[in-house]
Amino acid sequence: MNFTHEENAVILYSEEGSRLAEITFPYIDEKIVDINHTFVDSSLRGQGIAGRLMDEVIAELENRSLKAVPSCSYAAKWFEKHPEYSHLLK
Repeated sequence: MNFTHEENAVILYSEEGSRLAEITFPYIDEKIVDINHTFVDSSLRGQGIAGRLMDEVIAELENRSLKAVPSCSYAAKWFEKHPEYSHLLK
């Protein structure tokens, strides 16, 4: 799967160009983002797509030296299950 990276989002588009999955993380300030939204189309649920979106966000945080506040319930639970990434939390 090819995810599209935007400044504050990671998106999976269908071949037709519709959004099948996305995660958004707008800036709170210059070094902190709010992971505030995760969406996976019902046709892809149960396939680990949300987890792959989080993997992409983690790479973005590390590459850009950012910290995160996970206000999205999925992201908050993901960080609870992955304490090895707690250093990325604000």
